[in-house]
Amino acid sequence: LDVPVRLTAELGSCKMTMQELLDIDLGSVVQLDKPAHANVDVYVNQKLVARGEVVVLEDRLGVTMTEIYKSDRT
Repeated sequence: LDVPVRLTAELGSCKMTMQELLDIDLGSVVQLDKPAHANVDVYVNQKLVARGEVVVLEDRLGVTMTEIYKSDRT
């Protein structure tokens, strides 16, 4: 199955004005709409397929899948 797909893990989101965006600098903190302990959403080609927890593997971030959503296709 050598088909390329885009995998995205979303920590959260927020709304801000263009001025607030322009004011972001190195070290700025952006507050997201989810609490720190919440699961991240995992998308494949913009479709929600799983949820999981952020883990640190050596010097990289990863996601441990805690819920996987199966397609209704047969």
